[in-house]
Amino acid sequence: MGGNPTGLTMAVQSFSQNDLITVSDALDIAEDVTGNFYKFSIGQWKRHRYDVKTYPFLKGREISESAFAVLNKGLATTGGLDREARGRDVYFICLQDHRILSAVGRDARLALFPLLVYILTHELVHIVRFCSFHQRFDAPRREREEEERLVHKITFKILRNLSLRRMNYVLDAYRGHRMFDMVSQP
Repeated sequence: MGGNPTGLTMAVQSFSQNDLITVSDALDIAEDVTGNFYKFSIGQWKRHRYDVKTYPFLKGREISESAFAVLNKGLATTGGLDREARGRDVYFICLQDHRILSAVGRDARLALFPLLVYILTHELVHIVRFCSFHQRFDAPRREREEEERLVHKITFKILRNLSLRRMNYVLDAYRGHRMFDMVSQP
């Protein structure tokens, strides 16, 4: 039944400390280029609530064996000073460290940084579209497939002129691929 016949737990590769710095740097660029594309002010970005999670912090449906990232939706429940934040949608970009690192390990021309910039930009475009009501997060499968194609096109538009080493390789290699799953938390 697909189990591990040795009974040993198999370790899943996750990002190193240096890789996490790369994730942070890639997120900075992804936020910048996505914000520029949509002409967002800093205040407008703050209305798009999201966080990034890596493999050690993922649970259940947040883990995928077929995608580089899973976008999860939940509600803000923190009891901090920001009362407006409570009860509002929050999106979680759940990076699949093991899948991303495996892809980079298989292809010498593929670099972690530009791949992460692509993945994070792609997920941010989804978040912008959901928050702007251009698409429903819980759309039927056919609509999600069309949304995926559209978001890949938008991501390509955003990144095609970005001067980043090996970005063109990422754009060529992954254009049109489905690397994204959507799940929602009850």
